[in-house]
Amino acid sequence: MLRRFVLIVMACPALVALPAPAAAQQTLNFAFGAFVPRGFDARVEGDTLVENRNFLVFDMSDFTGAMAGAEWLVPLGEYFEAGAGIGFYRRTVPTVYEELVEDDGSEIEQDLRLRLVPLTATIRVLPFGQSNGVQPYFGAGLAVFNWRYSESGEFVDRRDDTIFRESYVASGNEPGVVAFGGLRFAGDTLAAGGEIRYSAAEADLPVEFAGPQIDLGGWLYQFTIGIRFGR
Repeated sequence: MLRRFVLIVMACPALVALPAPAAAQQTLNFAFGAFVPRGFDARVEGDTLVENRNFLVFDMSDFTGAMAGAEWLVPLGEYFEAGAGIGFYRRTVPTVYEELVEDDGSEIEQDLRLRLVPLTATIRVLPFGQSNGVQPYFGAGLAVFNWRYSESGEFVDRRDDTIFRESYVASGNEPGVVAFGGLRFAGDTLAAGGEIRYSAAEADLPVEFAGPQIDLGGWLYQFTIGIRFGR
């Protein structure tokens, strides 16, 4: 994945004619990439996915999925930008019980689904300035994660091993933080580049779930293309 990301970023100058960009331009960025949730060993204590892995068959890599977003960037002088953005990610992971089966030998199946809609407010630093056609940058910000997590399908009652069908759902809005770095190739009207972004947030879950919390953080590898406006 990282190799593909680097190759895409290296191709970005061909997408932008790279005349000297006008300084102090606002940019409407569109982003497309892959969200990679934190692995089992790095997740928050009591994470329900870690607890589920004790009796269900799945990997955290199964939750790697596409994320799309948009961000409005406003210059704050030559070397800084403020941004406001939104993203969308949703992934459904089918799984089965590791050691238990139905009376007829068939698998006991359920789906784990996670949806994230992060709203972010960021500040980024451009060391070479906005007048340069090649613009490395880094930054950080605050986020509100609108989230929804569900488990649907067949469940085993541990008291008597009966199997029943049910759907458990939890959702909410949680504060978090983001940090990122990237490289942008900026022309007069278009910009293109790549970015790596890390996010951290966690949410409480009701008692119906195997764990009391769910970790909402992870890594985002994304390609960006922007439309630039005025001076």
